[in-house]
Amino acid sequence: MFLDNFYNQNQTDITISAEQGSNFAKSISNDFNPIHDPDSKRFCVPGDLLFALVLQRYGLSQDMSFSFAGMVGSDTGLLFPASPGAEFEIVDGRDKSYLQVSRSGDIVNNEQIIEQLVKNYVVFSGQNFPHLLVPLMAEHQVMINPQRPLVIYESMSLHFDTLDLTLPAVELAGTSLEVNGKRGDAEFQFRLVDEGKTVGTGVKKLILSGLREYQQAAIDDMVADYSARQNTL
Repeated sequence: MFLDNFYNQNQTDITISAEQGSNFAKSISNDFNPIHDPDSKRFCVPGDLLFALVLQRYGLSQDMSFSFAGMVGSDTGLLFPASPGAEFEIVDGRDKSYLQVSRSGDIVNNEQIIEQLVKNYVVFSGQNFPHLLVPLMAEHQVMINPQRPLVIYESMSLHFDTLDLTLPAVELAGTSLEVNGKRGDAEFQFRLVDEGKTVGTGVKKLILSGLREYQQAAIDDMVADYSARQNTL
């Protein structure tokens, strides 16, 4: 599968190097968050890569939810269960949980369908900043810290009415932001479509920390810096 270049399979676990995680973020998700730079002191493996690896290994279930419990550093040994049930976790050798998965309903293991869905979802997911978050922050007159932006991928869930799929894709359905002091809870609702028909729904949830008063000049600088990073690829 197209994911083979983005992880290393060992005898007992999977590892993802900083370069592999960064390449996935930039080349597949179009996500240029500095936290995915290979030389970042705060580097973490993209959550969407873990999502993709789960689908590659276990197939696409009709109903699935993914809750991110921790940030995965480079070369962390990840244990994927051999025969998972309806609920399972991705953990390291010390049993620290990084991703909790729930699934139910029918399952499809067609590699082409899974690859199509993964590529569409991670591109959608990679649009967090600036395309989706900046308008929400402007609407609520809050912003993340430009010097230390902290946006946490909390969870994602999806539901398919049918798994009789050909070319599944993801379309934005709506966005929202609930502000509580210095914390913000953002939701991105999406439709799952196939050949022009809606075949399911989903939602991605983010936590924004360290919120402060909105400043247009600071936002403009953040967007300009992000755009410049994209142009270096």
